[in-house]
Amino acid sequence: MDKKYKIIGGVCGAVCIGGLAAGIFFIRGTGEGKTEDMAYVVSVSSMNDMAGTQRLAGVVESQKTLEVQKDSEREVKEILVKAGDDVEVGTPLFTYETGTLEMDLQQAQLDLERTDSEMQNLRSQIQQLEKEKKDAPEEEQFSYTTQIQTAQMDLKKSEYERKAKEVESNRIKNQIENSTVTSEMKGVVKSVQEQGQENSMMYGDSSQAFITILATGEYRVKGRVNEQNIGEIMEGEAALIRSRVDEDQVWTGTFTAVDTKNPESNSNMSYYVSSDDSSQTTSTSYPFYVDLNSSQGLLLGQHVYIEHDTGLSQREPGIWLSEAFIADLDKKPYVWAEKDGVLEKRNVILGTYDAEMMQYKIEDGLDNKDYVAYPQDFLKEGMKTTYDPAQAYTEESETMPENGLTEETLPEGEITEEVLPEGETEGAEELLDEPEVSPGL
Repeated sequence: MDKKYKIIGGVCGAVCIGGLAAGIFFIRGTGEGKTEDMAYVVSVSSMNDMAGTQRLAGVVESQKTLEVQKDSEREVKEILVKAGDDVEVGTPLFTYETGTLEMDLQQAQLDLERTDSEMQNLRSQIQQLEKEKKDAPEEEQFSYTTQIQTAQMDLKKSEYERKAKEVESNRIKNQIENSTVTSEMKGVVKSVQEQGQENSMMYGDSSQAFITILATGEYRVKGRVNEQNIGEIMEGEAALIRSRVDEDQVWTGTFTAVDTKNPESNSNMSYYVSSDDSSQTTSTSYPFYVDLNSSQGLLLGQHVYIEHDTGLSQREPGIWLSEAFIADLDKKPYVWAEKDGVLEKRNVILGTYDAEMMQYKIEDGLDNKDYVAYPQDFLKEGMKTTYDPAQAYTEESETMPENGLTEETLPEGEITEEVLPEGETEGAEELLDEPEVSPGL
C-alpha cells in the first residue's frame, strides 16, 4: 500500500517537473535576442510538498458518545450546561418542570384516600350482610346472597382501581424525584438543543439528541468526503494525521469504511483540502473515521489534516529534491539556485536516494528557503529570476510589435508559410519580385 502511494507521488512529481520546464520555455519566448531572458524558479519547500498526498480536513472527537434524550411529554424547566462544558458522572444537565406533576400527585393521593374509604365501607357492608343473613328467614337468603356477591364484586373493582391509582401515584412521584437529569459519564458537552431552536453545536456536527456528550480519553478523527473524492478512502489503509499548527507533529491510524448510509449536508464547510489550501464544496458529504494508534497530544475538537500514509513520515528528515532538478549527477552535481534575484550554479552534496520517489536527500547546499530552476541549456549565471511565469511571459509579449513580427524573426525578403494564411503560400516569391506599379500608369 505504501509503495503504491509513493509511486503515485513520484508520477505526480514528474508531471509537475514537466510543467516547470514548459514554464521556463515560455518565459524565454519568441522574443529571444530582443528581450531579457528570465528563469522561472520554485521553492524547495513547495517541491517537497509536491511529493505528498492530497489532504482531507478532520476534527478530533471521542470514541464514545452519549446522547441524552428528553421526554417529549414533559416540559424542560432549565438547561444547566452548554456546549463545551466539562461534565462528570452525576453532573446535572437539565431539569423538568414539576408544578403540574405536583398537582397530579395531590389528586392521585386524594383518589387513593377516596378508594380506601369506599373499600372500607364495602367490607363493612359485606360483614353486616353476612351477619344479617344468618338470622334471616329462608325466603330472604337468596336476596342476602345476591347483595353480598354484588358488594364483593364492587370491592374487587375498587381494589383494582386502587392498584392502578397507586401505580400512577408512584410514577408521578418518580418523575418528580428524577426531574433533574444527570450525566452518566465523564466528558465534554458537544451539543445542546435549546427550546424551540436548532441544536447549539460544537465541532460542526448535527444531532437529534437533546444533549450530546463526548467521553474524554481515547479519541478518533472524523473526516468527510463527497461524491468526487469518496474513492480515495479505503477501509484498512494506513492514515496520517497532521497538526495544522505544526506540520511536523503527526499521528498514525487506520481508515474506516465511508458511511454512505448517513449522508450529511455540507453547504458551508469544506472537508476537502489540497496541500496548499481548502476547496469549498456544496455536494453531499459522507463521514468516515480514522482509528488512531495513539491519541496522545491531541485535543478534543482539534482540527487536523488527514492524509494517506505514504511512508514519507518515516523517511529520514531533511531536504529532499527531485533528481530532475539536479545537473551532472554522476560527476559534480549542482543545481541552478536563486541568489539576490539572479541565477547561480551551486554545487550540492547528495545523500540518500529514494528510488520510489526519485528524490535525493540534499546534505549540503540547499535549504527549504531556497529557490531553484529546472535545468535548461540556455540557463546561465546572472540570469534574472521570476516566481510567476505567466507575468514574465506577459511582460515579454508587451515588448513585441503589434503584429507579432520582428526583423529578426522575419528577415527581409523572406515570407514563411506560417505568416501566410493556409492555402496561400503559392506565388509568394512572384509577389516579392513583381515591380511596383503606380496607379497613374
